[in-house]
Amino acid sequence: MTKSHTRKQIRLKKYDYSQPGYYFVTICTQNRKNMFGEIKNGQMVLNNIGLLVKKYWNKLIDKFNIELDKYIIMPNHIHGIIVINNNGRTHGSAPTTGTTSSVGVDPCVDPHPSLGKIIQWFKTMTTNQYIKNVKNNNWPPFNKRLWQRNYYEHIIRNKTELNKIREYIRSNPEMWGKDENNLEN
Repeated sequence: MTKSHTRKQIRLKKYDYSQPGYYFVTICTQNRKNMFGEIKNGQMVLNNIGLLVKKYWNKLIDKFNIELDKYIIMPNHIHGIIVINNNGRTHGSAPTTGTTSSVGVDPCVDPHPSLGKIIQWFKTMTTNQYIKNVKNNNWPPFNKRLWQRNYYEHIIRNKTELNKIREYIRSNPEMWGKDENNLEN
C-alpha cells in the first residue's frame, strides 16, 4: 500500500479571496533561509536580494487593483497587509488607507484579483528576477525554490485587528531574536 501525502488546507473554505478587504500575509523563503539582509540594532538592513523583493512588492499596486498597507521584509520572510479594492473603492470592515481612482487605469491591470493570484505573481516575478541575477550578477543560487510553496494569510475583520497587525509588522525587526521564523532560535 502506498502512502499519499495530503496537504493541509489552510484557506477558509468557500471564501472568495478576491472579495474586497484587508489581508495579512506572510511569505517565507524555502527552508526559511536568510536571504534578504540582516537585523542590525533592531532594524532590518536589506541586501540586493531584499531590495529586489521590496521592488516587486511595491509593483503589486501597478499590476493589480490593490493597495499596500504596512509591510516589512525580514531576513527570510515578508509580512504585509494587502488591501483588495473594488472598482477603485476600498471596501471591507477595516478602515481605508486611501482610495485608488479607476480613471486612467491600465487595461492590463486585473480589476478583480484573488489573493492567491497576487501572491503567485509576486513569487514568480521575484524568482525570475533572482534567477537573472544569478546568471548576470553572480548572486548565490538557491536550492530548487526561492519561496516556500504556500503562504500564511489572515482576513482582517476590524480596526482593532488591523492596528494590532500593523504594530506586529512595525515591531518585527525588534523581536527577531524571539521570532519563530528565525532559525537561530
